[in-house]
Amino acid sequence: MSYDTDPFRGEFDSLEEFADRVSDVLKCPVTIEDASHRLIAYSAHDDYTDPARTATIISRRVPEKVINSLWKQGAIPALLKSREPVRVPPIPDVGLGSRVAVSIWKNDEVIGFIWVLETNRTLSPEEMEWLKLAAKAAKNKVLQLYMRKNKKEERVQELFWKLLTGHIAREDDIRAHLAAMQIPTAPQFAIVVFRFAADLTAEMERQISYLLQTTQQLPLLLYTTDGRDVILLAAPKTDQPLKELNAFIESFAAKMKERFHIHDVQCGFGGVYGAYRLIEKSYREALAVLALKEKLGDEIKSVYGYAQLGIYQFFDFLLEQKRQGEWTNPALTKLQSYDQKHHSDLVKTFETFFDHNENAQETADVLNVHPNTLAYRLKRIADIAELDLNDMNQKIKLYIDIKLAKYEARG
Repeated sequence: MSYDTDPFRGEFDSLEEFADRVSDVLKCPVTIEDASHRLIAYSAHDDYTDPARTATIISRRVPEKVINSLWKQGAIPALLKSREPVRVPPIPDVGLGSRVAVSIWKNDEVIGFIWVLETNRTLSPEEMEWLKLAAKAAKNKVLQLYMRKNKKEERVQELFWKLLTGHIAREDDIRAHLAAMQIPTAPQFAIVVFRFAADLTAEMERQISYLLQTTQQLPLLLYTTDGRDVILLAAPKTDQPLKELNAFIESFAAKMKERFHIHDVQCGFGGVYGAYRLIEKSYREALAVLALKEKLGDEIKSVYGYAQLGIYQFFDFLLEQKRQGEWTNPALTKLQSYDQKHHSDLVKTFETFFDHNENAQETADVLNVHPNTLAYRLKRIADIAELDLNDMNQKIKLYIDIKLAKYEARG
């Protein structure tokens, strides 16, 4: 077939009709996606497809394993930079056959993609030019969806901030607002906050939004940004929500680094709750985790959840009691005085011993001393501090006070 003019000139009632037209012109199955790889139209009555396309049509979005493979293979990075069609070789591991794709652009921003599944043929140079024309012709239709989506997102953002700041307090009212906005609810949720090294730029926000909208690892009901923070309402699906949230956080940070070369991302998440009136509480807890990570650094580097902070949850309260003179530990005072006078490390020795679950060999290795030396130091600690090393309550009290003193010094 030959076209003297643009084969896509004219009006189309819908993107589905447009997808069918592109399929008729190129003699191949066609799918049209938004910038987050959600399916918005596909050609009908195709005699041939592949597992990746079938899965996309069924779930109305490209499977995450396919997106990950296309990133690694280089197709998506190329589509985000070029206005030319990109040929994508087969990726059998994820059921992806040979394809050609082209980006749909609005000024300098990609707002969608057209994917053409090459069946038993390869698109000719002329057909590749037609595909570029198709991307231009699709722009206005996709842009209408894009604008409607943005208007809805503005209303959703306003609602989310009301929930984060406790401006809607009654559970019934919150659920009514969520239902009116067609935002799904879940049996359990937590607020997750990612904090970047500097305020987010518009480009970073696009990259983060793309990553959040394409992940299928964990349902994300709402998200917003605030300065250098990205705030999410996440809904764990299993009866091990802490494990699920930790895995999501580590995966997100790894992809930001791998795909967009963004490093130094800190993260904290609040308590996992079932009542949506506790969104504000979970948010405050997530911020508390980040504040502690900033003060304590490597000491709680691998801790993300408020529930996983252990004794650190109580440090601000304990510090206030200490400053009012209601919290003292003579044992620690004696050890600190001895260390200062004799240039020894008894406080550090006890802290390290407890950090390593009172495992003598591990502690000796970390301190780079002989186990006999460690045993001698522990005896000196017991004598100087008048501490019973067989009494767990006394040991825990001293351990907490050592950590609290470090926390106060970094305040």
